[in-house]
Amino acid sequence: MLTLALPKGRLAEETAVLLLSKGWLKTLPSEGSKELTFVSEDKRLRLLFVRSQDVCTYVEEAAADAGIVGWDILREGGFDLISPVDLKLGACRLSLASFPDFDLFAKRSKVRVATKYPNLTREYFFSKGISCEIIKLYGSIELAPIVGLSDCIVDLVSTGGTLKANGLKEFESILYSTARLVCNRSSFYHKHTELRSLIESLEN
Repeated sequence: MLTLALPKGRLAEETAVLLLSKGWLKTLPSEGSKELTFVSEDKRLRLLFVRSQDVCTYVEEAAADAGIVGWDILREGGFDLISPVDLKLGACRLSLASFPDFDLFAKRSKVRVATKYPNLTREYFFSKGISCEIIKLYGSIELAPIVGLSDCIVDLVSTGGTLKANGLKEFESILYSTARLVCNRSSFYHKHTELRSLIESLEN
C-alpha cells in the first residue's frame, strides 16, 4: 500500500478527483469529513490529510511515501525529495506587491517585506542587490503595508482580487507554482513498482 499525503482543502479535493479518474480510488472521501486518513477500497492507496506546509515533512520523514505539494512550498523549504510530476493543479504565483507608488529601488535603507516565504523572498531581493528586512507573517499578509508594518509584501497571488480590494498592485512575479507529486527517496527505491505506476498514471 502506498501512503500519499495531501494538503487539506481544495487541492486535496482536486487530487482525489484526479486519482478517481485514474483508477486509484473507487469512491471519493466523504465531503466535510473530519477523518484524517482514507484507504481506497482495493487497499492500494492510503491518503493522509495534513496542512499544506506539513506535506513535505511527512514525506521526507517517511511517514508517507509520496505527497502533493505546491512548488512554492517545496522551493521555500529546500526539502530532499524527488519531484517527478507536475500535476498542473492549483496554479498561482509568488509575487511582489505594494501600493501603486511603491519604488523598489528608491529606499536607501533596508526594504521591509512581509511574507510567509522568507527564503524565497531573501533570495529574490539579494538577486536584485537590495537589502531587505523580512517580517514573517502567517496570514493577512496584505494588511502589513496598509498599517505601516512593511513597505511591501511577497505572497501567493491567484486572481489578484485580494490585492486590488486592498489598494495594492502586483509588481513582479517571483515564482510560478503548481502542485507537484513528491516522493520519499527511500520509498522511491523500495516501492519503485507502485510509485512508478502512480507516476505514469498521473503523467498521462
